[in-house]
Order: sequence, then C-alpha cells, then structure tokens
Amino acid sequence: MLSMSFLVAVFWYCRRLYSFLAQLLKRWSNYLQRKLIRNLSVLTEVDLLGYSAREWKGETKHAKHMREAYEELFWSCHIKYLRQVRRDNYCVLRAVLFQIFSQGIPFPSWMKERDILKLPEKLLYSQGCNWIQQYSFGPERYTGPNAFGKLRKCMETLKTNWTEISATKDHEARGNMCNTLFSDESKEHKLYEAIKFIMLYEVVEAYEQIKNREEATHNLFSLLLARDSSSDPLSFMMNRLNSIGDSICLDQVELFLLGYLLEVKIRVYRLHRFNTEEFQVNYPEEYRREWNEISLLTEDDRYYHIPLFRT
Repeated sequence: MLSMSFLVAVFWYCRRLYSFLAQLLKRWSNYLQRKLIRNLSVLTEVDLLGYSAREWKGETKHAKHMREAYEELFWSCHIKYLRQVRRDNYCVLRAVLFQIFSQGIPFPSWMKERDILKLPEKLLYSQGCNWIQQYSFGPERYTGPNAFGKLRKCMETLKTNWTEISATKDHEARGNMCNTLFSDESKEHKLYEAIKFIMLYEVVEAYEQIKNREEATHNLFSLLLARDSSSDPLSFMMNRLNSIGDSICLDQVELFLLGYLLEVKIRVYRLHRFNTEEFQVNYPEEYRREWNEISLLTEDDRYYHIPLFRT
C-alpha cells in the first residue's frame, strides 16, 4: 500500500513537473518570437491599400496624391503587398540586400573572380591608399588604426552570409535565415559597411583608370566624380560614404553605382513623382539582360519599402 502511494506521488510530481516545463518552454518560445519580431528591420508583409489608407489619411492635396499613387501600384503594377523597412540611414542598403538574399541571387560575376576579403588589403598596400584609416563605420563613427581589421570583418560577414543564404534552395528556409540575419543589428551593419567599402574600392579603380587614360569606365563613374562632394576617392569617402548610415543615405547617383556593382536592376517606384516620367526609374538605366531585378518603392527618395507583386 505504501509502495502504491509512493508511485502515485511520483507520478503526480512528474506530471506537475512536465506541465511546468511545458509552460516554461512555451513562454520562452513566445518571448524569443516577440523579440525577433521587435528586432526585425524588415517587417512581414501588409496589404498595400490598407497601409496607404493608414499612412495617408485626410483630404490634403498631398495625401490624395499619395493614395492615388498607391492605387496605381495596386491596379496597374500588380503590387498587392509591401514589407516595411526600418527608417534609418541604412534603409536603401537594407531593402536592396534583403531582396538579394531572400531571392537567393548569387554573387555578381566580378565577385566570383576576386576574393573580396582581400580588397581592403589591396587598397591599403597595393594602391597605397593609407587614407582608408579615416574610414568611418556609419553610426559607430569609428576611425583609427584598427579600421583595416574592422573592414576585413565586415567583408567576412558579407561573404559568409551571402554564400550560405544563396546556396539555400528552399524558399522558406532562406526566408527564415534572412529574418534571423536582419534582426541582428551588429551583423546587419557589417553587411552595409562592406557594401560601402566595395563602392569605394570600385571608385578608386575607376578614378585611376580615368587619370591614367586606361580602359574605358562606365559613365556613371564620371558622373559621380564630377560632383564637388566626390571629385576623387578620398572626398567621396570623407564627404559621402563616411556619413551613410549615420546622418545621410545613398543619393540617386550612388544608387546607380550600387545597382551596377551588385549587377541587379533596381526598379524604384517613386510615389511622390506619380504622374510624371520619373514615377518609375531603373538604377542603373543601362543594364544587362541577364541581371536579376529587384524593386523598391519610396515616398520621398530617402526611405524605401519592398513591394510584393501578385497577379
């Protein structure tokens, strides 16, 4: 009888323990899920017209104009949903890279031929650009002797994540990997700084080719270097790249450069330019037929969201 009572007590205790652990696991899972959603820099999709109605209430001329632009996207462009992208000065880089990763787009052809991990070393030692130690990492505003090491870590983060995600063929698994990556602010910022550095590297190479009258360069480099703020690679870094992610974002000319380097056609729907020829713009304007296409929408040429098409 005593033995039976003991077994009943043990059974009751085990059931209580199991129930407690199950509740604990459920709460922990819910906590992690809430934390992931809260940290996501690219939110889950929402209905396009519902978003428009919430964001552009009222009867002002501008609000009506924006609602009409969203309706045009819905009915004529077959854009039914959008994913909101965190509004900071990395916004356009985030929107572009998220789509490249989520679509499984591989490295551009020139990156397959070079080891991008060696680009900081090549720029510093082979091309004598000692001034890259003045490179600043967006909101971190770091400059100093360790800039070279930090740049290499950024390049490693970009290469590792791009390789792993593009090799994942299952769409759902790739989406989960993107959600995890784009909820880790530290890794995200390394991705964007790597892209910024690649832009700098290519501008240095184009500048040297133009100066030495070597092989022809794409005309977008001449356009970029014709600006007072970026007349040479050093001024491009100091006046533009160092502040991107901190106080400024990419401008139109730099978007051309971004699309060219990543070998993607970036189609942008500029809602504030609705009913003009600049409503839909491609970056770059000249692109190869085999390039993949990604799309953005913007209300102000500063912050961007990701449109989703449905037929």
